[in-house]
Amino acid sequence: MAANIQTITQTQAKVGYETSKFALGVGMASATMIGIWATACMASVLLSNGLGGTFKALFTAITGS
Repeated sequence: MAANIQTITQTQAKVGYETSKFALGVGMASATMIGIWATACMASVLLSNGLGGTFKALFTAITGS
């Protein structure tokens, strides 16, 4: 009986570990995709408005004036 409970506990621990590992992997992949998308958007803005226009727009967005 004790061996059976130990096996169940080990199996539950393995399932928990694998679930956490999967969730961390999904989170890291999502963060990577968001970072790539943000970089592409920033490059697009810089190409469209130039460096000066981008900083002016950023300053205006932060200060509101």
